[in-house]
Amino acid sequence: MEIGSFGETVQGLLNESGIMNITWQQVIMIFISFVFMYLAVKKQFEPLLLLPIAFGMLLTNLPLSGMYHPELFIAGADGHVDFANVLHNGGLLDLLYLGVKLQIFPPLIFLGIGCMTDFGPLIANPKSFLLGAAAQIGIFLTFIGAAFFGFTPEEAGSIAIIGGADGPTAIYVSTQLLAGGDFDIDVGVIALAAYTYMALVPVIQPPIMRLLTTKEERAVKMDSLRQVSKTEKILFPIIVTIVINFIVPSATPLVGMLMLGNLFKESGVVGRLEKTAQNELMNIVTIFLGVSVGATTTAEKVLSPKFLQVLLLGVVAFAVGTAFGVIFGKIMYLVSGKKINPLIGSAGVSAVPMAARISQKVGAETDPTNFLLMHAMGPNVAGVIGSAVAAGVLLNIIG
Repeated sequence: MEIGSFGETVQGLLNESGIMNITWQQVIMIFISFVFMYLAVKKQFEPLLLLPIAFGMLLTNLPLSGMYHPELFIAGADGHVDFANVLHNGGLLDLLYLGVKLQIFPPLIFLGIGCMTDFGPLIANPKSFLLGAAAQIGIFLTFIGAAFFGFTPEEAGSIAIIGGADGPTAIYVSTQLLAGGDFDIDVGVIALAAYTYMALVPVIQPPIMRLLTTKEERAVKMDSLRQVSKTEKILFPIIVTIVINFIVPSATPLVGMLMLGNLFKESGVVGRLEKTAQNELMNIVTIFLGVSVGATTTAEKVLSPKFLQVLLLGVVAFAVGTAFGVIFGKIMYLVSGKKINPLIGSAGVSAVPMAARISQKVGAETDPTNFLLMHAMGPNVAGVIGSAVAAGVLLNIIG
């Protein structure tokens, strides 16, 4: 080989290498991915999803990786994405992202959650539904606030659902509302904000709970919950699915899969299906969901003032939801003759079971002998249903 041709070959390899094509924006995004990996591994902030999201962010921002192409998901003149083109020309992460884009992964996550959820405390104390509903007020107030900041209705709805503290629901809603449009934010931005605040539940909630309650209220000991029969537990998911469908049909995919998983659990006759749904299937879907959502976090969307606004509005949504849950808990405290501890209202957000544990922790600070965990689980699982219903309402209003 001649020296000249050898030099041209080397120069060609250098020109096509990642190091020669990386941009400063990609360098920053790669650094951010390292930060999220650190938070997932060292601080254990929602590691099951934050770690794959962070690595997906790394993969999509590596130069010339060719794994994710956002331009393939832009809707055409007919308003639809050409999924055949994605299958033909897409990279690995494009193909995985189809599970998000087609709203497949979030409902499957809900199937697994249903298998792990005990609705017994909610059935034993149906009033918990009210606390779960009250905590969703933050979603709708934030929707109005986001519109005031200049976000489109689709963007405002995607930001507002962060207040439900439910990652799969946030992804499900934002995927539908932001489908194919040219928006300033995307699903990856919403997912990052949602899981960041879910991880920060122990930091955000306690100060709000202490601020809105008195020592006397925090010290209230609640009566033991009644024993719930097996028949009630079997009928509950069936009835809830039908009722939710009649009221908010667009919430059925999430609520229906949640209740199917719970029926697997409570029926006691499909142990293999229950085990698969809450373990193997959920683990696989979690990996695909996390990596593909992380792949959408491009520099164009994250390194912008809009992302900071999303973070700000996200924490407002979550804080307001917590506050309204506690405030409604105070109302129930008075109406019940001081028999209900207002702290359990904070568990009305959908971060299961973390929010319920925070109710227990703050209550135990006042009285170490006070056990609120099971009482808080009622509003907590009600919040899962409530956030799915709120998602359906937003989709009906905007979509």
